[in-house]
Amino acid sequence: MTESDSGADSFLTFRVTEVVSVTVNLPDTHALVQLSETEAPYRVLAFPVGLAEGAALAAAMEGSVGARPTTHELFAEVLGRTGVEVIALRLTRREAGVLCAEIDLMGPRGREIVECRPSDGLVLCHRQMVTAPVLVADELFDDEI
Repeated sequence: MTESDSGADSFLTFRVTEVVSVTVNLPDTHALVQLSETEAPYRVLAFPVGLAEGAALAAAMEGSVGARPTTHELFAEVLGRTGVEVIALRLTRREAGVLCAEIDLMGPRGREIVECRPSDGLVLCHRQMVTAPVLVADELFDDEI
C-alpha cells in the first residue's frame, strides 16, 4: 500500500492492482475493464470504457503495434523521446458516477501529475518499457458502479 495526497484535504490509501481482463459482452456498447489487487484480499474493481479504449488497452497489454501509430502509441513515443516516464496511474475517486484518475509523470523538469481518463492512463501504463503500476484508492473497492 502507498499513501498520497491527491489534492484532497486528507490522505488516501492506495492499493496496487493489475488489469485482469478487458471484455466485451455483445450487444453492450462498452468494454468492461477489471482490475484486481495484487495482494489479499484480492478485491476487484470493474468499470466500463468505450469500445475503442478497450481495444487500445487490449492491444497495449499484448504489445501489439500497428503499421501506423495509434494516438496512445504516438503519445507514449513522444513521452519517451522527451525523457518523460509514466511513474504510476492512480484511480482516485468517483464524481457523479464517473471514475477519476491521474497519471504521475517524471521527466527532466521534475514530477508532474496530470488528470486523465482511467482508460487513457491504463493504455499509457502498458505502453511503457516496464508497465507502470496502477494504484486504486482503497475506498473505490467499496463503491458500486
